Amino acid sequence: MALIVQKYGGTSVGSVERIQAVAQRVVQIVNAGNSLVVVVSAMGKTTDGLVKLANEISPNPSRREMDMLLSTGEQVSIALLSMALQALGQPAISLTGAQVGIVTEAEHTRARILQIKTERIERHLKEGKVVVVAGFQGISDTNDLEITTLGRGGSDTSAVALAAALQANFCEIYTDVPGILTTDPRLVPDAQLMAEITCDEMLELASLGAKVLHPRAVEIARNYGMPLVVRSSWTDEPGTWVVSPIPQSRSLEGLELARPVDGVEFDTDQAKVSLLRVPDRPGIAARLFGEIAAQSLDVDLIIQSIHESNTNDIAFTVTKNSLNQAEAVATAILPALSRGVSHPDGDAEVMVETRIAKVAIAGAGMIGRPGVAAQMFATLAAAGVNIGMISTSEVKVSCVIDEADCDRAIAALCQVFDVRESSVGRWEPGTKALAGQQELAPKTSSPGVARPTTLKPSVSSSHPVPPPVRGVALDLNQARLAIRHVPDRPGMAAELFQILARQNISVDMIIQSQRCRVVNGITTRDIAFTVGQLDADLACAALENAASALGCGEIVVDREIAKVSIVGAGMVNHPGIAARMFDSLARQQINIQMIATSEIKVSCVVAKADGVAALQVVHTAFGLSGGETIQVSA
Repeated sequence: MALIVQKYGGTSVGSVERIQAVAQRVVQIVNAGNSLVVVVSAMGKTTDGLVKLANEISPNPSRREMDMLLSTGEQVSIALLSMALQALGQPAISLTGAQVGIVTEAEHTRARILQIKTERIERHLKEGKVVVVAGFQGISDTNDLEITTLGRGGSDTSAVALAAALQANFCEIYTDVPGILTTDPRLVPDAQLMAEITCDEMLELASLGAKVLHPRAVEIARNYGMPLVVRSSWTDEPGTWVVSPIPQSRSLEGLELARPVDGVEFDTDQAKVSLLRVPDRPGIAARLFGEIAAQSLDVDLIIQSIHESNTNDIAFTVTKNSLNQAEAVATAILPALSRGVSHPDGDAEVMVETRIAKVAIAGAGMIGRPGVAAQMFATLAAAGVNIGMISTSEVKVSCVIDEADCDRAIAALCQVFDVRESSVGRWEPGTKALAGQQELAPKTSSPGVARPTTLKPSVSSSHPVPPPVRGVALDLNQARLAIRHVPDRPGMAAELFQILARQNISVDMIIQSQRCRVVNGITTRDIAFTVGQLDADLACAALENAASALGCGEIVVDREIAKVSIVGAGMVNHPGIAARMFDSLARQQINIQMIATSEIKVSCVVAKADGVAALQVVHTAFGLSGGETIQVSA
């Protein structure tokens, strides 16, 4: 007999008929010999209606009263589903977040789960009841026992957290699509269903706007090794399994407050090639990386900074033994790339740096914690380490630094983020960083915490060798800010992003330009980054207040951007993936404004007007289209 936690979203319980259909499905599963906990969202558009009511009463309602109001939506759903189960002869009991023992921070509208007291649920399960739980809500750990809500995606988070706390066999997320698709079926109707996806891939896609699963839910599944499957409420299709790491011994105290960083990585086998002042027009990146791919050269980090006048800069890293070949390719193609374009600072040129290292922090806990990147930058600054290149993803921040600073940087990062021991050897202060990447897991003296190094599929995969790109995502809700003429000295990135962290602003892509300029005798670079549209004005105001004191230039905001990204664990050591993406955009005459990469993701910023077309052509370029049209239920 299995213990299963299921979650049904608002569309799945959007009417009496749908609630009754859910009840029938639940009874079938219980009759097969399983114990069941069911987490439900508010019916249909109930939450939207409650928000509208609040706004009609007050233009700025208190967050506490919003929690009190919005938590009622799920209470309607759990009561009705319990009644429907009882009408079918199945014993059931409905419980609010408070009654079920979901204890959270005292943060209204965005609380994180601290612990779940499972005694009551376990008692009802032993009595043969289906326990129907209100998702999205909990109760604070203060004496006042305040009702709290978990924010967007809260019901997913509730379900996976309950599954982890109860040590369930697996967690099922029921939604209005048949599983996790290669992209948004509303924009690409022939998107394919994936049978399986890794947690890291899902974290990237979820954070990029794929709405099937919330990143916090995936983070919990990853941290606790919880098998997770996304299925349709309307069919019996198997859906998509999210493959979790091998379960690790991990404390359930502070369930959602796990360390944000669980690994520090370094790689001294890196060299950087920069092309400065290349034309800012469609096809430049495609031609460059197409030639690189034709030589079977594997590229690690790629960044393209924002344009200046009619040119911009592109930089990438390769292994040291590939440098001569990469430099030769770049030098050979540069005249063709730059033909007909001039710049007041000089002609296009190739620059090479050999004595560099890459250091990175990694961890699913970085999602939704605005200060983590700033803390990394501040740590490096305090150690006297200057940053020459920055590239970010949802679960990793990478910096290129001087090779001579690598040991000092690793020591500082491991100390600050409480990371010490490697799965392939212990790193100690004074130990020289070895060539090649080493992954440092948390020290084993931290009770119940370990970084998994392998993945165990929850089901047998239909793709023994996964395709290099698993999914494509589009984010139309970002704005780009550029800070011009930032002094090129240790600590500047730290100060700037700490300002944003203090305003609770989450930063997505961060790009530091490769071109240096001397302004009033000071060497400077530009730094550009993206934030959510709703945070753009606040971010701009906060930075403008500090820019002059820090010696920076103007702040430039662009709200008309879109970010298209490809994600896939299979792109590691697979040359030509980025080139294929760039080429597909070039063929559509879509100009790339920024590029940032991680090991399993490539993101490009394009004009917002080109966003949907960019998604569609990239999806087609990687052969992700299927033979069926996915119907999304109303």
